[in-house]
Amino acid sequence: MAASLLTTIFEFVEFVFDLSDTVERTKQLSKPDIVEVPPDPKPLSPAAQRALAEAEERERLRDQAASGTDQAS
Repeated sequence: MAASLLTTIFEFVEFVFDLSDTVERTKQLSKPDIVEVPPDPKPLSPAAQRALAEAEERERLRDQAASGTDQAS
């Protein structure tokens, strides 16, 4: 008799924990996902645009020179 009473109590406690776990999961699923959005980029100043253009030109020339030496060897 005592064993069956303990078994019933343990099953009830397990049921309560399962129910609590289910409620907690439901709460988590109902929360919307927060997505971080980066701020809009600021336009470059004319000086920065010139510097970027010069750097891109130097990189392009360097790549051309490197591909030219690769073809020669």
